[in-house]
Amino acid sequence: MGRRLRRRSPGRSRPAPEPGPGASLETPSRELWLFPSRAGLRSALPRRPEATRQISLTLGRLAVLKRGGAGVELHQLPAGCGAVSKPKCFELQKKMKIHSMDQGAEHMLILSSDGKPFEYNYTIEHAKFQCVLNEKIIIQITCGDYHSLALSKGGELFAWGQNIHGQLGVGRIFASTSIPQIVENLSGVPLVQISAGEAHSMALSMIGNIYSWGKNDCGQLGLGHTNNKDSPCLVEELDNQKVEFLTCGASHTALLTKDGLVFTFGGGKYGQLGHNSTQNELRPRLVTELLENRVTQIACGRWHTLAYASDLGKVFAFGSGKEGQLGNDGTHDQLIPCVMKLPSNEELKFESHTSVKQLIMIAGGNQSILLWVEKENSYVNMRRKIPTLNERTIERWIADVGTKQWQTTKREIREIFSHPACLTGSFLEKRITAETMSIHVDLNTARNTFKELTQKDWITELITTSVRDNLLRNLPFHSPHQEALSVFFLLPECPVMHDSKNWESLVVPFAKAVYKMSDQSSGVLEKHWASLQESAFSKLVQMLKGAIISQMNDGTESAENLCHIETLLEMLKKLHRVNQAKCYLSENCFIINELSHWLNFFNEACRRSFWTKSLVTSIDIPHPVIISDFPFIFNVLSKIKLLHADTILKKQEQIYNPLMRLAVAEEEGLPESTFTFFFDLRVRRSHLIEDVLEHLNLLEKEDLRRELRISFSEEIDYNCGGVRAEFFNCLFEEMTQPEYGMFIYPEETSYMWFPVSPKFEEKRYFFFGLLCGLSVFNFHCANIPFPLGLFKKLLTQAPSLEDLKELSPVLGMSLQALLDDDDDDFGEVFYIHFNVHWDKNDVNLIPNGSCIIVNQSNKRDYVSMCVDYIFNISVKTVYEEFQRGFYKVCNKDIIELFHPEELKEVIIGNTDYDWEAFEKNAVYEEGYNSSHPTIIMFWEAFHKLTLEKKKKFLLFLTGTNRVSTKGLQNMKISFCCPGNLSEKDPIRVQTCFSLLFLPKYSSMERVEDALQEAINHSRGFN
Repeated sequence: MGRRLRRRSPGRSRPAPEPGPGASLETPSRELWLFPSRAGLRSALPRRPEATRQISLTLGRLAVLKRGGAGVELHQLPAGCGAVSKPKCFELQKKMKIHSMDQGAEHMLILSSDGKPFEYNYTIEHAKFQCVLNEKIIIQITCGDYHSLALSKGGELFAWGQNIHGQLGVGRIFASTSIPQIVENLSGVPLVQISAGEAHSMALSMIGNIYSWGKNDCGQLGLGHTNNKDSPCLVEELDNQKVEFLTCGASHTALLTKDGLVFTFGGGKYGQLGHNSTQNELRPRLVTELLENRVTQIACGRWHTLAYASDLGKVFAFGSGKEGQLGNDGTHDQLIPCVMKLPSNEELKFESHTSVKQLIMIAGGNQSILLWVEKENSYVNMRRKIPTLNERTIERWIADVGTKQWQTTKREIREIFSHPACLTGSFLEKRITAETMSIHVDLNTARNTFKELTQKDWITELITTSVRDNLLRNLPFHSPHQEALSVFFLLPECPVMHDSKNWESLVVPFAKAVYKMSDQSSGVLEKHWASLQESAFSKLVQMLKGAIISQMNDGTESAENLCHIETLLEMLKKLHRVNQAKCYLSENCFIINELSHWLNFFNEACRRSFWTKSLVTSIDIPHPVIISDFPFIFNVLSKIKLLHADTILKKQEQIYNPLMRLAVAEEEGLPESTFTFFFDLRVRRSHLIEDVLEHLNLLEKEDLRRELRISFSEEIDYNCGGVRAEFFNCLFEEMTQPEYGMFIYPEETSYMWFPVSPKFEEKRYFFFGLLCGLSVFNFHCANIPFPLGLFKKLLTQAPSLEDLKELSPVLGMSLQALLDDDDDDFGEVFYIHFNVHWDKNDVNLIPNGSCIIVNQSNKRDYVSMCVDYIFNISVKTVYEEFQRGFYKVCNKDIIELFHPEELKEVIIGNTDYDWEAFEKNAVYEEGYNSSHPTIIMFWEAFHKLTLEKKKKFLLFLTGTNRVSTKGLQNMKISFCCPGNLSEKDPIRVQTCFSLLFLPKYSSMERVEDALQEAINHSRGFN
């Protein structure tokens, strides 16, 4: 019996058998390949790939964005080979175009063409798209399983969703949030790409730095451990390879470098890392099987990885092949990269070096899709970038005034100069390395660009307002990453920061941000400052000084104004610390002379006084500037003013604080009656030292910080001023004489030092230090010929070889010769041992030192030991007594504000005489003026005197021939002629006020005789 044939119905075709794993979708143009190619999935895809803008795959869903961005078709994928149900179509309101999309396990994220992200939750019945971050323009989006990331046009990264593993990068303050949170840790970093895995997140910066955070159980963060991180961490550099693209699988990550190398790390259970292993990798590891193939594109599915080598036209796949997603003609896992094949077991091959088409790889949950599309109808741009400056942009900005594009130009200026990431991204120079933390912005280019732009007033104004209103508020002072901190390097290069009109509005907020930095971030900034050229560093210092002076001149003492000053000073303090290490500028460059007139030094002294703070509570202390915090900005005059203010306060405490005197009396077991408001000393000129030491012995336990009154027996009664000055001058002159024997004079130089074996008891050095302190406390200076090393020791600084050269030139230069000699015959030439001859003694510097030769390898140790012995070891006991006496009177906190050179000048004065200024500053009273014949003759006669005689005249006028720090230019001699004086009378003086009683002499001869007589009687008072 024959078989009956059935005729096919017109217009219908027999169903094709389901292709096996690795089959491709047959299209006339061969433009799309599916692995695996299930009928259900094929039917869900457009027959014409060029009509597709983007495809997104998850384990259970396929989303297709149509070209033009009109809408998204969402297909629910069946578990097996069944047909796909009717798709659900999504469109945005008001016919908004869609730029791109991404999916998580339960949600979809859509980005509109104008930068608005919308979220849709699959688990909510009758859900609608909800706009998030409506106030921001977003350029990139990505989804993890249960969290989302969005990168704004201004470079800010936002995260929301589940945060169980820290995948949002905002700490662990909540387990989840539906409100986008800014990832502050990455603020200011110019990012170019973001990606999310199951529960981990990655970000790539413009210079190729990789940041990772979130779940890390398999090492998918690439940090070398498996601890979860709740804030972005910098992944170590890949052997100087710059990463250009990254992509996340469920628990693994793949990186693509500029040179076409692929690195993978994280979970390797299915071989998805391509290292011929199922082991996890905790750090990025090179996929060596791809080393010979320059890879240009990578994609990660959930447990598999794709890599495209465009030169070969081949796609490599590795990892899980359970569903046939690897194109290996089976369902087995692949531990190393293998070329994807067609069902016929033929290698899948694309035309290489084509300029017409490009390959797009989409790796979904267990799917792989390859699109071979026309470049002119290219796939959606998933890596839109933040706006940055370039040469063409600058040229267009400058030329755009008045054109139709002017509004666009203004918007671009605001965008770039309002966001730290955009500004930093405009001047990248080279890759930063995690080890060296090298600077990676091109400051020269930035400097020239800013200069060029600010030639145009309208651009300058826009930059100023953008920086003031936006950028300064967004400065990433909290960031631990140098990339983010680069904006702090760039801003000071912009001329608007140095315009005096902007000091309060720009420099103060900038300094506040610097002040708020963590120690780590501040260290990065200071390292940058240390690398600047001297001119740039100086400009930065001047910017801050200008802002400080501007705030001082504001005239208000509001809390806000004073806070501004303190903030600026704190930043200047950081710069000063850098300068101390690098020695860019002299210390004088940091001094703000205006402060000596602005500060209330009495109030500053009050801050330091326990008794004032506890008993005089009504004292107003308005200024926040504490000199001890910022000593480098004060000139020596300011420090002296504080020292004098402190002295006056101590004297007032003796008078107005009986409670203090009573407390001290009880503590010391003394009757209160022993305390007086003055410290009176009556002494004999012929027994000056003995009388002084006798008084000090009796009053040793008392507080001597009182008004000192001196009386020379058979001369004037108790007096201060000039009598006191002469007292110190005469006393120190006697005590420092070589014949007196209290000090030694090495090599018969003009400098003295403590003896190794003193002939006086140690207590005498305590009294000498006390007398030095009393001299300073009572505003006097005297010739105490100590070298600079002594003043260094008082300030807890170590004397050096240079100080030894000053004290003992012969020995110092001999030691320098040792250091300078690098010849091989060093030992034979010098033949010295570890001992030194000092103060008539030979001393071993180390045990058995006289037997140990000094050679090239130990000579520096020898020199250091010599210096240490002379300045410290040999005089330890007597020096400590001297120091104890000095600080019994002087306030150590204030003294330590001085530099050694300044302290030396305060204690012993100087001999820098400016006689012209001395005449110019003269004051004339009672019938005298500068043109009076007697005055003219006086100055003519005075200028004829030798230097020594002029110094004696100073001694006659003031009681001392030493010039204080203020100098002769501030010393005023006053002339007067009382009516009872005649030509026969000699010149007299009131030393307390430098007041000269000069009779109206009628001849030059009489003036010269009277002047000589005054000089000859420069000692003593009648």
